[in-house]
This record gives sequence, C-alpha cells and structure tokens, in this order.
Amino acid sequence: MSQFTGSSTAEIDAPIDTVWKLVEDIEVASQWQGGLESITPLERDDQGRGTRCEVGADLKVKTIKTIVRFSYDGPTKLSWTQEKGDLKAVDGSWTLEDLGDGRTRATYRVDVDFGRMLAMLVKPLEGPIRHMLAGARAGELKQRIESGS
Repeated sequence: MSQFTGSSTAEIDAPIDTVWKLVEDIEVASQWQGGLESITPLERDDQGRGTRCEVGADLKVKTIKTIVRFSYDGPTKLSWTQEKGDLKAVDGSWTLEDLGDGRTRATYRVDVDFGRMLAMLVKPLEGPIRHMLAGARAGELKQRIESGS
C-alpha cells in the first residue's frame, strides 16, 4: 500500500452554502474528521482562510506532519496538495453539487503516496487506514451537518 486513491460520497440534507461553510472552515476539520489532529494556518488569503497550513494526522502507527496548500473555489470545490512533509505526496478535494430542494451531494477524494518506509508501517492497518483517509469522510461531513453540531 505505497499508493492509495480513495473517495466517498454522501447526499446531505442541507443547502450547498451550508455545506460549503463547514468544508471551507478547515481550521475546525479536526473536530469532525477522524484521524485529523490539527490544521494550523501558516498563510491566509484575503478572506482569512488558511491557504498554506501545517496538518497533523494520526495514521495509527505514526503521527504525520505535512505542509499543505489549499485552494478555494466555493461553493463547489476545495482542493489541496502537499508541499512538503512526511508523506511522499498527497492531493485531495471536496466537490459539492447542488441537488436542489435544499440537498447537496458531497464527494471527497484523496490520492496519497506514503513512500516506501511509511508504507511498510501502515501495511498491517491497510483497511482501517483506507476507511479513515477516504471511506468515512463524506459520512462524517453528513453527520456533522445534519446533526447541527
């Protein structure tokens, strides 16, 4: 499992602007995304949103740190790419689609290259790590939005 590509999708009972508001607030993502420990902005855009951030994530066998560049194209897309860090490479995105009637489809996608050394550490936990990195994300967003937390 040196390289991993995954995605998840959920239909959320909330308008796209409500969903976008949570997706673009990357600084609170660790409160609702499993395994994500912290996002600390190092640079911000003119709207105060983190554009270059240090991200800490718990991969069960190791806590990783990366510097990630975020791009905002709201209210339909948030994307990111690693500039440097413990992973060889990571790219990801949230894509939101207005379904009408106050409903939104949210799709999370991530492409990770763990690199040879980290891949050896995560191999025994491949299933749970796959679920955490991609499989659970859209459901976590849906739960957070629909519960009103």
